[in-house]
Amino acid sequence: MDLAAIWLTLKLAGISTLLLMLLATPLSWALSRWNSRFKAVVQAIVALPLVLPPTVLGFYLLLAFAPDSPIGAAWLAVTGERLAFTFEALVLGSVIYSFPFAVQPLYAGFAQLHPDYLHTARMLNLPWYVRLRCVVLPALKPSLLIAAGLSFAHTIGEFGVVLMIGGNIPGETRVVSIALFDQVESLNYAGAHKLAAILLVFSLVLLMALYWLQGKRRLKWNVM
Repeated sequence: MDLAAIWLTLKLAGISTLLLMLLATPLSWALSRWNSRFKAVVQAIVALPLVLPPTVLGFYLLLAFAPDSPIGAAWLAVTGERLAFTFEALVLGSVIYSFPFAVQPLYAGFAQLHPDYLHTARMLNLPWYVRLRCVVLPALKPSLLIAAGLSFAHTIGEFGVVLMIGGNIPGETRVVSIALFDQVESLNYAGAHKLAAILLVFSLVLLMALYWLQGKRRLKWNVM
């Protein structure tokens, strides 16, 4: 059992999910309240990783993270280290690759948030942070959990992107999906079965929980 790969995968998924929620929440709110002919363009760009082959996205990210690119050069100048084939590159790539999985549930939740709630809170002269804590977050709790769960699960199962930008460096970029691929390549099917079973059970349990939350959210809005 490759415990180092499992720990690295959980660490990557946790950090990526946190960053995704911080970035996707304000963007989803803005998109849900934005009426413009350019909205479809922004939505298409956000959703692009859903249809783009992971190897294509990984290839362009690899070029962007190279030391001779603006992003790679800036990272090298600030940190003194290259960006490609590092854990930090995996985090950036995972955030980009999983971005639509965080945005879409949040966008749907914000779009269903009844404007009367916010209007009433403004009429009561409640500060913005009170409106956020007492009105928005309770109504959006299922959407937030679904977005976080999908982001976490999607990061856990990444392969093409992490292989392209991270390679297979033990303790640095070797996540569970890469370790599983290595086990299959070396014909160690017993080891591959263990890693695959962990991913299978984890994914199934998480998806069951997300579908339960989704059904609960739908029931809540229908009743209201």
